[in-house]
Amino acid sequence: MLEKVLRTLEFDKIKNQLMEFASSALGAAKVKQLVPSSSFEEVVLMHEETDEAASVIRLKGNVPLAGIHDIRPHVKRSEIGGILSPQDFVQIASTMHASRVIKKFIDDVVEQDAIQIPILAEKADRMAVLTPLEHEIRNAIDDNGEVLDSASPELRNIRNQSRTNEARVREKLEGYIRSSNAAKMLSDAIITIRNDRYVIPVKQEYRSHYGGIVHDQSSSGQTLFIEPQSVVQLNNQLRELRMKEQEEIDKILQQLSQEIAAVSHELFQIVGVLAELDFLFAKARFGKSIKASKPRINDQGIVRLYKARHPMLPIEEAVANDIIIGDDYSTIVITGPNTGGKTVTLKTIGLSTLMAQAGLQIPALDGSEIAVFKQVFADIGDEQSIEQSLSTFSSHMVNIVDILKNVDHESLVLFDELGAGTDPQEGAALAISILDEVYHRGAKVIATTHYPELKAYGYNREGVVNASVEFDIETLSPTYKLLIGVPGRSNAFEISKRLGLNDDVIQNARSYIGTDTNKVEKMIASLEESRKLAEDEEKEASELLKSAEKLHKDLQKQMIEFYETRDSLFEKAEQKAAKLVDAAKDEAEDIIKNLRQMQMEKNAEIKEHELIEARKRLEDAAPNLPKSKKTAAKAQTKHELSPGDEVKVLSFNQKGHLVERVSSKEWQVQIGIMKMKVNESDLEFIKSQQPKVETRPVATVKGRDFHVSLELDLRGERYENALLRVEKYLDDAVLAGYPRVSIIHGKGTGALRQGVQEYLKNHRNVKRTRFGEAGEGGSGVTVVELK
Repeated sequence: MLEKVLRTLEFDKIKNQLMEFASSALGAAKVKQLVPSSSFEEVVLMHEETDEAASVIRLKGNVPLAGIHDIRPHVKRSEIGGILSPQDFVQIASTMHASRVIKKFIDDVVEQDAIQIPILAEKADRMAVLTPLEHEIRNAIDDNGEVLDSASPELRNIRNQSRTNEARVREKLEGYIRSSNAAKMLSDAIITIRNDRYVIPVKQEYRSHYGGIVHDQSSSGQTLFIEPQSVVQLNNQLRELRMKEQEEIDKILQQLSQEIAAVSHELFQIVGVLAELDFLFAKARFGKSIKASKPRINDQGIVRLYKARHPMLPIEEAVANDIIIGDDYSTIVITGPNTGGKTVTLKTIGLSTLMAQAGLQIPALDGSEIAVFKQVFADIGDEQSIEQSLSTFSSHMVNIVDILKNVDHESLVLFDELGAGTDPQEGAALAISILDEVYHRGAKVIATTHYPELKAYGYNREGVVNASVEFDIETLSPTYKLLIGVPGRSNAFEISKRLGLNDDVIQNARSYIGTDTNKVEKMIASLEESRKLAEDEEKEASELLKSAEKLHKDLQKQMIEFYETRDSLFEKAEQKAAKLVDAAKDEAEDIIKNLRQMQMEKNAEIKEHELIEARKRLEDAAPNLPKSKKTAAKAQTKHELSPGDEVKVLSFNQKGHLVERVSSKEWQVQIGIMKMKVNESDLEFIKSQQPKVETRPVATVKGRDFHVSLELDLRGERYENALLRVEKYLDDAVLAGYPRVSIIHGKGTGALRQGVQEYLKNHRNVKRTRFGEAGEGGSGVTVVELK
């Protein structure tokens, strides 16, 4: 890519934002080197890497990348026999530790969270584990760069001797500063150090009293810092011990440096992998910050951006637009007034292309698609060259000449205000000629212009489409919404009228406009009015559809609740009546029992058959209560049900036909226009199916017949809208009696795919799910088996 194009499209600002997400200087250095690639295979690989990092960020929220240092200079110095400083070893040990932590983190993600991240896992496997050497360094040097006593037995012994000797020196000197004449002879009762030797501050006049060596004096000359003769030998011994200590430290550092040199290859490998991982996770965190998604990559020159935003604009302020080029048409000509957002649209597609070819996710919806171009050319903005004394027009023409020298069918070309800065008639003619030339080269072109002559350009040439940026006459401000297929129209007269210009002046101005121009303006106005009307009607229809669906669900729910309540009341009434009848029977039995007893005791003339007849009459007198529908169903003669049988659904008191057995206890029943699952105990057999000509059932919903597709395409949908569509689609598919359907969510970042999978796991009508086979769309499609 040309450096000038990267600068024009502000790719450097994207890199500056990306650099803020790097965790180390290694990652920041990789960001500085980042440039878009023109290799299709390389771009695809970069997006796979970024997508894996984004998946980890989405799952874990953060990645442990602290403590990484660029230790390559230290390792190189050890290779040539140099001795590293303690601080160098602190950075080396910290980097070793960081590599172990991130390696374990990635391994845990693969094993425990079952995420497929083969690229990151392969990078982590390339890092050697140097735990013994790391521990050896930490046992010898602390985090502040101090060599520890535990570094070697010799060092510990030397330091013990030094501490003992130092204590003896201090003890002798403290004897001097505590003596009775110390207040008179000493300037201050303290022990201090000069030239690495312990001394005491003695007044000038008492110098001879202490003898020894004078190491320093105060600025006034009244105080001498004297090492008394009695401690000279001890100080000499202490100095010798310190020299031995330094020799031992040098020996320890040399030994560690040699060990570092022995594993230099592994350390260089660790640093390289850590730089790559930091860079990848920086790209993933940057993508998350701008709500970006992974685009599909192609090498056919096709760009489909859905709800794309300019990445440099705040998310809440940026207007999202659909930008499509390279399929039905290869040239877009955007017309309209200044400050309408035409240049922002150019930069959005240009910068999104550069970001995608650099392996960065783009600020657009899932399902967006980007082509890999060999070259991206851009002539945007006022680039007058003062040094060359070039005008605006000349400056643009210099760029255009360079573009025409190099452009081909694998190029994306962006022209801003093509032909501006010169005579309008000549500029328009030149703009048309330049567009024709680039179009015939096979390049993909997006151009903005003021010239009205170019409004008809898209109608006269195949593969060219007009576009404009919407302008709201009521508020006198642009909406920044891109309208592909509708050329921009001049709003000068409308704006002038809104601002209070006299109608006579406006009408007079209109008379100077040619008939053809007026026709074009009226046509554009009609197109805009039709588009707005269609959008309003679509919105109204969508709201009515949602309202009808909600009403349908509410009525269905209330109907089920009503029948359940009715059956419950029937059952309670039956139970109450049964208790009353049982009580009456018990009482009758008591009466008969008493009669028998009377017969035995009084030898009354009561015949046995008369008692039996009396009991029979009592039983016949009991009320004959109707059984509940469910009870009647259980009591009826068992009939082996089969698909096509006419049955009665007792809970709804409705007739229907059996469609198929869903489980051992449930059937799917067609009741009028509805299909529903019903328990077999709630069915009453009426008659078997009659032979008839087989017809294909048609799913019906909301009182109108329509065919339910076997697949649902969610690509380009936002997460929440996608789940709403899945819910409605599954209900329609169940009503249509489909055993299996497909949901196309695309691969993308995996967010939509994961959301759909989670939703399907808990859906009442879903039996099982799986990803599509190779010929079915792979992991971009979920195949759903319905109950």
